[in-house]
Amino acid sequence: MAIWSDLGAILSALASQDSWEIRNALKSEAAWVLGAFVTLVGGFLVVMIYRLVPFLDRHLERTIMVWSYLAIAFIIFWGVIDRFVFANQQPWSTTIPPLLFMIMTWFGAAFNVRLRTHLSFSEFRMVMPRWGQMACLCLDALLWFIFAVIVLVTTLRLTALSASNFQIVLGTDNVMQWWFLITAPLSFLLLAARVLENLLDDIRNWRTNQPLIKQAVIGEDT
Repeated sequence: MAIWSDLGAILSALASQDSWEIRNALKSEAAWVLGAFVTLVGGFLVVMIYRLVPFLDRHLERTIMVWSYLAIAFIIFWGVIDRFVFANQQPWSTTIPPLLFMIMTWFGAAFNVRLRTHLSFSEFRMVMPRWGQMACLCLDALLWFIFAVIVLVTTLRLTALSASNFQIVLGTDNVMQWWFLITAPLSFLLLAARVLENLLDDIRNWRTNQPLIKQAVIGEDT
């Protein structure tokens, strides 16, 4: 009964939109149950959106990655000019780029899960029997899902902590850190969707006797 009570407390805190209440509610073990449910259901919802809007399927993560990278490059480029030409420096020019880099990395992780360009030992798996290949792919999906749940819950807790303490980005007056931190659980929700997409593809390939393991190429379109 305690777990249901804690789940109710978390949902009540989220409904209140009070960062302090959310922070305290997420400390309970029920956060892991809710996190697993949100990751699974949210992942399936994202998969459905991807299928309804193929443009997002192909371009969402890479668009965020490219614009984050361009923003980093522009800030650093202008920072050099500002410092050596105008003898000036914006105080946030050294704090915003690392946050943008984290966003680029998080969404890049989801993108490359879909491309299967993370460590997958394809050469070794290609010589395995078909049932062994499928077992490895299912294990991949399970491990990625567990990883997504862990990151989603822990970064939600960190985001709530930052918001409740009104932490601002160093060098700024009113840019909150949690605006950037909230992108971590969002990106890993997308990662869970990519894991589910891959698993559904694997099941279809298994049933239709199509190749299960393919050599992944970084940057190759899905």
